[in-house]
Amino acid sequence: MDAQVAARLLADEFFALPRAGSEKFWERVYYHLQDTKVDIVFPSLHETLLEWSERSDELRRMGIHTIISDPQTIRTCQDKWLTYQHFMNNGIPVPDTSLSQSHRLVKPRFGRGGKGIVMTDDAVSMEGMISQQFVEGQEYTVDVFCDKHCNPVYIIPRKRMQVKDGKSTAGIVVNHAKIIEWAKKICAGLPFIGPVNLQCIETPDEEIKFIEINPRVAGGMALGFAASENWISLAIEHFVHNQPIEPKPVIWGLKMMRYYEEVFTVD
Repeated sequence: MDAQVAARLLADEFFALPRAGSEKFWERVYYHLQDTKVDIVFPSLHETLLEWSERSDELRRMGIHTIISDPQTIRTCQDKWLTYQHFMNNGIPVPDTSLSQSHRLVKPRFGRGGKGIVMTDDAVSMEGMISQQFVEGQEYTVDVFCDKHCNPVYIIPRKRMQVKDGKSTAGIVVNHAKIIEWAKKICAGLPFIGPVNLQCIETPDEEIKFIEINPRVAGGMALGFAASENWISLAIEHFVHNQPIEPKPVIWGLKMMRYYEEVFTVD
């Protein structure tokens, strides 16, 4: 990890870790967790989610709550082919998807953030890739918070008004009944824990097509938080202090726009 980032000036404490997947990564993670007496973790780095999930029981015995779904749920969500199969098997509307180059839209099977996605008529290697029917329409992200019993407490669709590098930079919270009902069905079929976000597209004919699940906190969730409550504080009270959840009214129609802000320092 690059230590020359703005986050180190904004956080109460900052530690530069080895690259995820390196030999010393988890050794350093465990050291800092114990040294700083951390009691709750919200994993958000895509490449480490499965290992956090697999280690959650061990961490719980150490007094550390890891807010993440079980390993099989993580595998299903991170592998877009398994996600497609799960949607098909559970009657969730999804674009046709193939392991062969059956469609012009080709994307990594384990990708994130829009990286590696191409639209092409040329033959490409399909190793580690899927092809998917291109769906034109309005893209939505659905912010979901599930309690310790895997029940959805909040389901908050937000229309992605502006997107840069696969990340939402402007959006509006929408009380979209059809999307909310489909999200409930998805939650009934997968045991989510804590914050999750779903991606879907509404076609001009008002059909809904779900394209992926991210079983983690997402950057654009700031809008979902602002429209309801601070989900980080909520998770601490619920998962660590065993407090029941009383959902707040959602502020439908709330908009978010983002901008850059400078941080200055003299080393």
